[in-house]
Amino acid sequence: MRRVLTIFTILIYTYSFAQERTIPADETIVTNHEVTIKGKSVPYKATTGTQPVWNDEGKAVAAVHFTYYERTDVKNKASRPLLISFNGGPGSASVWMHLAYTGPKILKVDDEGFPIQPYGVKDNPNSVLDMADIVFVNPVNTGYSRILDKENISREFFFGVNEDISYLAEWINTFVHRMNRWESPKYLIGESYGTTRVSGLALELQNRQWMYLNGVILVSPTELGIHSGQGRRDGPLGAALRVPYFTAAAWYHEKLPADLQNIDLLEVLDEIETYSIQELMPTIAKGGFVSEEEKKEAARVMARYSGISEKVILQYNLDVPTSFFWKELLRDEGYTIGRLDSRYKGIDRTDGGDRPDFNSELTSWLHAFTPAINYYFKNVLDYDTDIKYNMFGPVHPWNRDGNNTGENLRQAMAQNPYLHTMIQSGYYDGATKYFDAKYTMWQIDPSGKMKDRLSFRGYRSGHMMYLRNEDLISSNDHLREFIQKSLPGTKPAKY
Repeated sequence: MRRVLTIFTILIYTYSFAQERTIPADETIVTNHEVTIKGKSVPYKATTGTQPVWNDEGKAVAAVHFTYYERTDVKNKASRPLLISFNGGPGSASVWMHLAYTGPKILKVDDEGFPIQPYGVKDNPNSVLDMADIVFVNPVNTGYSRILDKENISREFFFGVNEDISYLAEWINTFVHRMNRWESPKYLIGESYGTTRVSGLALELQNRQWMYLNGVILVSPTELGIHSGQGRRDGPLGAALRVPYFTAAAWYHEKLPADLQNIDLLEVLDEIETYSIQELMPTIAKGGFVSEEEKKEAARVMARYSGISEKVILQYNLDVPTSFFWKELLRDEGYTIGRLDSRYKGIDRTDGGDRPDFNSELTSWLHAFTPAINYYFKNVLDYDTDIKYNMFGPVHPWNRDGNNTGENLRQAMAQNPYLHTMIQSGYYDGATKYFDAKYTMWQIDPSGKMKDRLSFRGYRSGHMMYLRNEDLISSNDHLREFIQKSLPGTKPAKY
């Protein structure tokens, strides 16, 4: 009898370890809820689960996980907007905007966005669910989304600028059809690399899926491919564009001269933006042939508006890297500042060096988001799986060839008179800097004929500006205003 039990135990042990953790290609769970937004009760249905990605033969090769919030007391969906939400990375899940910005639940954090315990979620009284239904999408290998047919489908099918856009456009088409939302006004919102994604999707949906949008929202945008290829902003342009961010971070940490500290941030930024474009960039463009007098004057002005010394600015020939600035600004106090949100401080092993040991803001965010999203799906949305929720998933190498997403957005807007674009940026974001975002907006349409459909909103926070309660309120209100403005009513789509 003991021998039989031993064999049985071995068989069970072997069988359990032979199983793979898998997720169904096509499965959803529906729950019903209610939230108070802007003082009014909003009943809604949450649908979470997976929808397949198919190959050319119609076989499910991946499962894309999504969460769809739909207000349930609206009878006519034809005029109700649908907001399709992506985060960035590439490789990031949709958790950030899902549990901190537009969704009906948000993190339990303090008013400035810093983590507190016990972890968890609470109602979002500012969610745009009152005026738009929302779907949060996790691209392949992020969140719970996974490749299903690893033997017959290459990773290259998913992981690249244009590959990502192509399969997600097809996925969105299926989603809109399944949810019967073809009549609805449609909006894409993307954060960080998600702005590259949604800019490309605007044209891909229009030209390959015949789906026309009303709006695109770029939250903390990356450097879109405006001309041919990605084209990173180095040299005189990049050096000049980053200085206003230096000013914002220095102002926040009270490192500017008293006369600048005593006036409002936006007034200071207006001064340095003008200087950066009109004077600093031409000076740096002269390179090694700039006069010593002109170079020293530029260093003096930069030091005044950045909180770091003329000496180190001259050591970098006026082209100060952001990574050095994060290390240098508070070096004398023994702290570094955050990359994505420079309000956050970090502590390094040594005060010496030219870059921080870690991103202080990201560790703080993961501190709060990771337990919250895992709790939320299991206990609130009743979605339980052994698959790990990938806050950041394995998507590299990422093919960046042929990135013309900025130009794609321009083409989509030119071809569709209904299509509007709004940019939202935090002044303290040192990764996707707000002045870079303004420059992107200026360059999307060099003809200037569509500038009335392009707008910018700035916030006194960082990359995820919505973590700060004051900005959570205003940024959601700006979304409402943007959606309302871009609903054409009975106006025909023509020039």
